[in-house]
Amino acid sequence: MRALAALFGRRARLRWLHLIIGGALLMPYFLVGTVLVGMASGGEQLFSSLSAQLAAFALALPMAAVTGFFPLVRPLSVAAARALCGVPPALLADGPARTRQARVRTAGWYTLHLALGGIVSGSTLALPPFAVAVTVMPFFAGMRDTWLLNGPAVLQKPWILALAPLAGLMMLAALALVAAVAGESLARRAPVLLGPTPEDRLAAVERRAADLAVRNRLARELHDSVGHALSAVTLQAGAARRVLDRDPEFVREALTAIEETTRRTVGELDSVLGLLRQDGEGTAYGPGLDALGGLLALCGAPVAYEREGDPESVEAVVSREAYRIVQEGLSNASRHGGGASPVRLLIAVRERELEIVMENPLGERPAVARPGGGRGLRGIAERAVLLGGRTEAGPYDGVWRLTARLPLTVPRAAGRTEERR
Repeated sequence: MRALAALFGRRARLRWLHLIIGGALLMPYFLVGTVLVGMASGGEQLFSSLSAQLAAFALALPMAAVTGFFPLVRPLSVAAARALCGVPPALLADGPARTRQARVRTAGWYTLHLALGGIVSGSTLALPPFAVAVTVMPFFAGMRDTWLLNGPAVLQKPWILALAPLAGLMMLAALALVAAVAGESLARRAPVLLGPTPEDRLAAVERRAADLAVRNRLARELHDSVGHALSAVTLQAGAARRVLDRDPEFVREALTAIEETTRRTVGELDSVLGLLRQDGEGTAYGPGLDALGGLLALCGAPVAYEREGDPESVEAVVSREAYRIVQEGLSNASRHGGGASPVRLLIAVRERELEIVMENPLGERPAVARPGGGRGLRGIAERAVLLGGRTEAGPYDGVWRLTARLPLTVPRAAGRTEERR
C-alpha cells in the first residue's frame, strides 16, 4: 500500500501535475529550438528524427535558463513548489530574487523544472497509448497489425501474447515511477535552489528587528504615558476618598488634577495611536521638557525640582525621551513611596550630555509585585541606549536614585531612526 501511495497518492499526483506544467512551459523554448535546428538541417525529417528532437531540447534549456534570471520567476516558482511539490513554506524564500546568487539559483531551479517536466510530459503523452495497445493486444487481433506494434511478425508466439498485458501494466508503472522520482528530486532541490540566500535571511532579520523595535517603542510609550496617568489618578482618587467628609477643598483640587491628567493623557494616547496607524504624524509626537511643569504639578507627589542650564534648549528627540524618563521615574516614586514622599529631581545640561537625577526615599515596605510589572526601568534603559546614553538605578544612601545621561547631540542617522520608530 505504501508503494502504491508513493506512486499514485495525492502528493505523487500533484508532483506529476507540477512536472506536466514544467513541460508546458518548455514548449515555447522547444519550438524555437526546433526552428533553429530546422534552419541548420534544411528542414529534412525534422519531426521524425530523434537526434533533431534532442538537439531542439538541448537548445531550449539555455533559453529557459536565461528566463529564470528575471526576478519575478522566483515567487511564481515558490508558489508552485509550495502548492504542488509539498515543500514546507518555511524552507522557501519570499519575494522576487534581488541578488545575483538568488537569480542564479532560481535559474537553476527553473531549468531543472522544465527539463524534467519536458521528459515526463513527453513520456506521459507517448507511453500510455502504447502501453494500452500492448495490454489489450491478446484480446483484439486487429491491434497486432497496427504500425504502433511494428506488425504481426514479432507477435506470433503465444507466450508473447500471454505476457503482453503484464508488459503494458509495467510500462504504466514505470512511467509513474519515473514521475515520482522526478517529483521527489525536485522537492528535495527546492530548499537549496528556492530557499533564502544569506542576503534574504539578513533582510528578514532586519524586518523582524524593525517590527520588534516599533512594538517596543509603542509598549514604552503606552507604559510611560498611560501607566503614569493611571498611577497619578489612583493616588489622587485615594487621597480624595480618605478626606471626602472633612476637606471638600482638597477633594475639589484632587478632582481637578485628575481631570487635567486624563485630558493630557488622552492627547498623548492619540499621538501614540497615530504612530501605530502610521499616518505620517509620528515624527513630532509626544511632549518634551518644555511641558515638564504640568507633569510635576499633576504627578501626585511633592517634587523639589532643580535645573542647571537650559534643559528646554536641547534637541527635540532628546527632550522627548528625557520627558518620558522623568515621567516614568515620577510614576515609580509615587507608586513605591505612597505618593507622600518628596521627590528630588535634578536636570542639568552638562558640556556634552543631559543629566537627569531623581531621588526618593525608600518605602517602608517592599512594593507589591504586579503581574507583568517591572518594565519601567527596562524602558528607561532602552530609551537612553537608543540615543547613545546610559542609565543607573538602585538604592543609594537610604534613597532610591535614578540617573540617566543622554547626549546633547544625537547623530543624524540615529535621530532619523528614532523619529521613525
